[in-house]
Amino acid sequence: MNSTLSGKYRSRGFTLIELLVVLAIIAIIAAIAYPSFEKDVYQSRRSDAMAALSQDAQLLERCYTQYFSYNNTQCPVPATTSPKGYYSITATVAASTYSLTAVPVATGPQVGDTQCASFTLDYTGLKTATDSGGQNTTSMCWTN
Repeated sequence: MNSTLSGKYRSRGFTLIELLVVLAIIAIIAAIAYPSFEKDVYQSRRSDAMAALSQDAQLLERCYTQYFSYNNTQCPVPATTSPKGYYSITATVAASTYSLTAVPVATGPQVGDTQCASFTLDYTGLKTATDSGGQNTTSMCWTN
């Protein structure tokens, strides 16, 4: 008779300990997965800088083809912001040379990408990248 009563009043559900164990497992998985996710997001946004630099370089090369000068007054001015707005673009243009640099917008979400903090493209097609400490990270950053 005791066995039928215990079956009759048996609770259906989870104990507090079981719920805490599941929450702990979820927290551990999230702590491991989030940094990897964040790294992938930074990496995908780097293509915004590369696209902006490539577009500006093409614009300057067309100008040079027409006027034999990168800084002719008839040429359009290179963009100052990347297409998606994650990077600020700085152009240093002379008659026979140019250098384009992309850095994350100071208040934007890409500012946390310390691995590829700056991208540069010059008139020879040389692509360089540096981390937030100024170390060369070209092979890692331009292979996106």
